[in-house]
Amino acid sequence: MSTPAAYFDEQYARAADPWHLDERWYDRRKYQLTVAALPRPRYERAFEPGCSVGVLTELLAGRCDHLLSTDRAPSAVETTVRRTAGLDHVDVQRMTVPDEWPEQTFDLVVLSELLYYFDEATRTRLLRRSVESLVPGGHLVTVHWNHPVAEHTCTGREIADHLDAWPGPERRPGSRLSRLARYDDPDFTLTVHAHVPDGGPALSPARAEGLA
Repeated sequence: MSTPAAYFDEQYARAADPWHLDERWYDRRKYQLTVAALPRPRYERAFEPGCSVGVLTELLAGRCDHLLSTDRAPSAVETTVRRTAGLDHVDVQRMTVPDEWPEQTFDLVVLSELLYYFDEATRTRLLRRSVESLVPGGHLVTVHWNHPVAEHTCTGREIADHLDAWPGPERRPGSRLSRLARYDDPDFTLTVHAHVPDGGPALSPARAEGLA
């Protein structure tokens, strides 16, 4: 089963930052590695569902012309709005994914500490919607915790393995995901995939600049 919505309501009722994302070196390091792994220096339009209190949002904002960040929890949305005040290119909205989804397309989708809250069918639907939202050449970034947690339905490694086996039956004809990077450590797994046409190359940063 997916983690019940009441779980998140209870967490944010106890504290504005219930997972202490703005305090711990573990999270600061993870977010810095996430941003460092982005293959391009800048993105035109990015989507970050499940933004929580906006710590990663603030870092992504420096690499995007427009960033849409969403969360289902009103408290998280309010905190992220305050954190990104003055950043006019950041749009923070309340949204429950995957049932709700933006209509526009993106060249970057970042799924951070989100997918393991869903059962397999819903997780696959969320990934499918993410891929369908990517323009050709766009990037999908995932980063998730690896240790067992009662509220989590899987680990970061299992999510990465699922993506490595993509497209499977969820594939959109004429396109595929190609992995550009995977980072594993005991605590989390980070992946970067490119959405490329069939037969087309996935451009690494070096290839994009003609170095390889």
